Amino acid sequence: MEKVLVDLGAASYEIFIGTDILSGVEKFISGKALLVTQENIFKLCAEKFPYEVAFIPDGETSKSLREAEKIYTRAIEAGLDRKSVVIALGGGVVGDLAGFVAATFMRGISLIQIPTTLLAQVDSSVGGKTAVNHALGKNLIGAFHQPRAVFIDLNFLKTLPEREIKSGLGEVVKYGVISDEKFFSYFEDNADKILSRDLKILAHIVKRSCEIKAQVVGADEKESGLRRILNFGHTMAHAIEEETHYEKYRHGEAVAIGMLAAAQISSELGKTSAANVTRLENLIKKFGMVTNCAGLDADKLYDVTFRDKKTVGGKVNWVLMKNFGEVEISNDVPAQIVKKVFGRLCSGD
Repeated sequence: MEKVLVDLGAASYEIFIGTDILSGVEKFISGKALLVTQENIFKLCAEKFPYEVAFIPDGETSKSLREAEKIYTRAIEAGLDRKSVVIALGGGVVGDLAGFVAATFMRGISLIQIPTTLLAQVDSSVGGKTAVNHALGKNLIGAFHQPRAVFIDLNFLKTLPEREIKSGLGEVVKYGVISDEKFFSYFEDNADKILSRDLKILAHIVKRSCEIKAQVVGADEKESGLRRILNFGHTMAHAIEEETHYEKYRHGEAVAIGMLAAAQISSELGKTSAANVTRLENLIKKFGMVTNCAGLDADKLYDVTFRDKKTVGGKVNWVLMKNFGEVEISNDVPAQIVKKVFGRLCSGD
């Protein structure tokens, strides 16, 4: 078993990475616990969790105040108190929703994250961001609430549909762009093994992704500066998800398109080379991921970006690519360049 420390002083915690490690959850629970999960996931490991259970429906639409209220009710009925623990067992939707409930129930109780998808293992389970969606935007209602521990059991990756693996790779590739060119090269050199789910290779990319995120979060927990780089590709991604009602694209698929948008905008501004954009696009294609959002309305997508939570004072904070391992944040990107790139991707080019 590998460990990664998220160093936040008194709020520090460890990420445990390995196989067959879920028995370790018990030592973090001394009172009552409520497991938030989905029925298909619970069936895989029900015997490991003798706790009260709250089931939520599958899909991004479950990240809502309506579903949160149902979990609050279940928690009250189960007699949870301030010493109790919420356990999030599932992908990003489960983690975000359960985390939001833990952050707000009785003004905050303990949370344990057990991410079961690649995307959740490398991204959403780490860092303390919790949220639900609003009809007018994604993740607009939320709180920072760090977990007590994160347990990443790689065995769950064997159970995922191929599309879920590819979706997770959208977030994995992001780390290579924003922080570590050697990591990006590792993806290029091992793409086939990654897609075939070589657990040794996957263990490395999960651990390295968590290390990068832990380093960024440790330096900027509440996203006042550095942590914004983790949003590379997410500005257009969130707009795509909202415009398609969270039904057509998985989050990581939308992020892949959004990364290409950010890279192309960077190239149009002269901040990165066309060769870098092509290299990024080639890897995304190598992983069998979509590289455009053909059929969507570019003008509508552009308008939606201004409802993104990264918009401050009417200006979108874009994370722009300079080189692999180097990005910058700018709120001064000309509208005509953004619209030009959005139009290109929406036309299928």
